[in-house]
Amino acid sequence: MGRIRRLPDGLVNRIAAGEVVERPASAVKELVENALDAGATRIDIVMRDGGRTAISITDNGIGMTREELEIAVERHATSKLKGEDLTNIMSLGFRGEALPSIGAVSRMTITTRAAAAGPEYSAWSLSVEGGRVGVAEPAALGQGTRIEVRDLFYATPARLKFLKAARTEYSHAVDVIERLAMAHPHVAFSLGDGTRTSLRLNEATGDLFEARLVRLGAVMGRDFEDNALPIEAEREGIRLSGYAGLPTINKRTTSHQFLFVNGRPVRDKLLYGAVRGAYMDFISHDRHPMLALFLDVPPEAVDVNVHPAKTEVRFREPGLVRGLIVGALKHALTAAGHRASTTVSNAALGALGRSAEQGPPGTPGYQWQPPSYSQTGAPRGMAEAAMAYQAPIGGMMEDSAPQARVETHAPESAALQNHPLGAARTQLHENYIVAQTGEGMVIVDQHAAHERLVYERMKKALEADSIKRQMLLIPEVVELDEGAVDRLGARAEEFAELGLVLEPFGAGAVVVREVPALMGEADVQGLVRDLAEELTEFGEAMALKDRLAHICGTIACHGSVRSGRRLTVEEMNALLREMEATPHSGQCNHGRPTYVSLSLNDIEKLFGRR
Repeated sequence: MGRIRRLPDGLVNRIAAGEVVERPASAVKELVENALDAGATRIDIVMRDGGRTAISITDNGIGMTREELEIAVERHATSKLKGEDLTNIMSLGFRGEALPSIGAVSRMTITTRAAAAGPEYSAWSLSVEGGRVGVAEPAALGQGTRIEVRDLFYATPARLKFLKAARTEYSHAVDVIERLAMAHPHVAFSLGDGTRTSLRLNEATGDLFEARLVRLGAVMGRDFEDNALPIEAEREGIRLSGYAGLPTINKRTTSHQFLFVNGRPVRDKLLYGAVRGAYMDFISHDRHPMLALFLDVPPEAVDVNVHPAKTEVRFREPGLVRGLIVGALKHALTAAGHRASTTVSNAALGALGRSAEQGPPGTPGYQWQPPSYSQTGAPRGMAEAAMAYQAPIGGMMEDSAPQARVETHAPESAALQNHPLGAARTQLHENYIVAQTGEGMVIVDQHAAHERLVYERMKKALEADSIKRQMLLIPEVVELDEGAVDRLGARAEEFAELGLVLEPFGAGAVVVREVPALMGEADVQGLVRDLAEELTEFGEAMALKDRLAHICGTIACHGSVRSGRRLTVEEMNALLREMEATPHSGQCNHGRPTYVSLSLNDIEKLFGRR
């Protein structure tokens, strides 16, 4: 072992670059954050060869003077920290950290002109190559800054071996820009490869809340914009805002769940746990909702320096933040009532309309053909129902719809059409209720709808009465590691409130004496082990509530109106009225839609009337 020595500055810079610049997208993130902190309203990014060959970022921010430019490429230089208080950080990063780190592993040129520079002042340009800083020289540029990074990682060639294909590296940069763009809707962004622009986001207008929705729609899709619920809540100085999608708009992964803390995009497992807790009653466990949430937290209540790239944060009171997110999401979902997403109706219209791809009526060669429902995926029996509606007029098709029950129009049904879900008209295949509304028609899946209604009744019953317990004839001993036993023991009182009575049983085990009566013949061993694992991962005892919710959902499914059961008009209308008065009735317990709404305008378009 040799004597302790100081490392050369060049090597120190390359080590720092390894922490901050993992790949081209990391350099893009740092430089774009600098542009945002400089007050830019337009940022243009160009990446050639996935960023390996060249990266160019141009902004119209406040720029830098010659003196500021020369200091900015030094380590630990910044304009973003007031005084020496590291807890009061409101910017996205430190310009003096990113620039020398990137310059240490590439050939970098910075050209900038300060906003306050008069006509007698020019822009200045400074080059950094492999950590060696050149001399500032006059240059030509309008207000703002342009940073060009060439031959990234040329000074650390081993890093080049770990880069992926150019398209993959470029896609990582797209993800970075989209996340930053969500947090800054009043800033215009463009990203291209030198030959074409693949991402262009115009500056959104309006106040911040309105602009965010427009920007989220541009990034996450128009379906999200049309079916997003506004989120606003505040608790103990922490403010939450943003948008969350209806449960029927969901994805197979959490890739469309975004959390921003003080304008900084972060990846935090606390968000995923909170979202799962809020949506557990509305969506299947293997599906994930779409949302973007923005937290404004006092600087002293959050540590943004726990990760070199600042992609993670640590909250002083994570329980408070989690409770705020869960409560706000549940409130928004409850306020949505029986609303279902428009994507369901759009999908149905799209399926029906595919049969009319020959062209609009009146065009040469047009010949109308009835839709092929076996191919379009529309509910079986819709064609028969249409023919059955014609039967009273022509009297020639009485036998055309053996599986469609058409009810006579009662006088009072006209008033029922003013309700959101309208008046029941018929039942198809003894499972689908067709109702007429003032603006069109509604098709209801009676089993899925009643499943949600029964489930909501059960939840109310559980809230009104304490969870009933059943004592185990023989207490169950579950062996665990000591850390898991300690975590379970610390939450024993909370578990008891949910009906699970357990206590430590020696150094490496717990004994379970009572379980919730709803669980019946439960796998106590598996339940306790799952609780221990989720306490390790999330730090919150949500697993038992999840399990109870799942059991309630199973009971509701078996206790609901089954497919194949005939309903009278009165029963169908009663189901519709209860759906209108029941929160979350737009989707069943698994996140599937319970009804499809079709407007009269869209129906007339299908038949060429518009």
